Amino acid sequence: MARRWGESPLNAFALRSSRVIVDGSERKAAVVIDEGRIAAIVEGPVQVPVEDLGDLVLMSGLVDCHVHINEPGRTEWEGFETATRAAAAGGITSVIDMPLNCTPVTTTADALQQKLIACAPRIWVDVGFWGGVVPGSEAHLEELASAGIRGAKCFLIHSGIDDFPEVSRDDLRACMPILRDANLPLLVHAELDLGQDPADAYGDAQDYSRFLRSRPRSWEDSAIAMMIELCRETRCAVHIVHLSSASALPMIAAARAEGLPLTAETCPHYLCLSAEEVSYGDTSFKCCPPIREAANQEGLWRGLEEGVIDFIVSDHSPCTPHLKLPERGDFMEAWGGIASLQLGLSSIWTKARERGWQPADLQRLMSAAPARLAGLDHKKGALRVGHDADLVAWDPNARRCLQASDLHHKHKISPYIGKQLDGVVLATWLRGERVFNEESFGTSPTGQALMKETS
Repeated sequence: MARRWGESPLNAFALRSSRVIVDGSERKAAVVIDEGRIAAIVEGPVQVPVEDLGDLVLMSGLVDCHVHINEPGRTEWEGFETATRAAAAGGITSVIDMPLNCTPVTTTADALQQKLIACAPRIWVDVGFWGGVVPGSEAHLEELASAGIRGAKCFLIHSGIDDFPEVSRDDLRACMPILRDANLPLLVHAELDLGQDPADAYGDAQDYSRFLRSRPRSWEDSAIAMMIELCRETRCAVHIVHLSSASALPMIAAARAEGLPLTAETCPHYLCLSAEEVSYGDTSFKCCPPIREAANQEGLWRGLEEGVIDFIVSDHSPCTPHLKLPERGDFMEAWGGIASLQLGLSSIWTKARERGWQPADLQRLMSAAPARLAGLDHKKGALRVGHDADLVAWDPNARRCLQASDLHHKHKISPYIGKQLDGVVLATWLRGERVFNEESFGTSPTGQALMKETS
């Protein structure tokens, strides 16, 4: 039985800073940690050992609910150990793993069990799991829900791998009521292949503009319009992943004003990188939906500021180096995905501070809100008494030029290499245990599987 604060905790300690993010604002405080949880947040003296962090920002660990870890089956792309170490180095204390590109894909309870076995001994942060929705999934969703998934992901366009095919409107009509009744969200890769102008099918494949024209904003906008209709019809909660089209924002805002259970996320690469800066043949920038123009990027920032976009997550989507076709620089054939799990806080802060944002804005959009979608807000995503003592300390004034050697994910590929980034993570705690400290890690991984409780 946990002790109440004040009952002489034996192993309790406190972290003190002049910039602690509590209830959406900064304050001078000490966060008291006992038995892996936050026991108290106090401004005055405490009767436990204190580590003074000076004026570092101290806030709840980030929650990244869009991560492709790829284990088992494609561990050569990434695995639980390297992905979760990178997460810890980026101040992330909880990730939710996507149902692809692992083998088998997580569309059955048996596949989920294989993933649990694979991750058990090697996770440095806590890990939850999305299931997958593919044609025929109505036969498996109830069992997956009972096994503890936190929601399910589908594609409306080819996913890039044949063992996770796209779904039709009829497939979704069969699956969405099951998710609704299980109180689970449907996550949607919202692009519909509407074809393209034949003139765009030709041209230099090393020229990024050709790839950008091949996946226009209309593909996203049409897919989102379809999902709004299905959300209205089924009342199943729908979450739009990795939104890149700012022109979809008015319809999202209208759907939310109507009271529909619709949410949306965007990603650092859409907020921090632009089509105009992509060099000839630099396929490290390729992702789907694509990184769009600077004017579109400005619209996404406004969407965050106005509350139409709910939060920011990485969509960490790594692969082996050769799949990026670095020698050919072919944007049409290279694998689409940005590996940036470790870089979310610093890349976003670099741009956000220019807009007058404060660290509390990052806590809200990169910790509290994604925890809420994943059903973790009762214990993650905020500094609150009784919550898990998941924290990150970072220096908002530090700057570094990112080098490949700074990266902890498996393959050192990133469009951010060589860029100046503000904000450096100095320490990360998971349930009160320091798992990362200035480029070094703890002695052993202590992460846990975050299975959703079922009644």
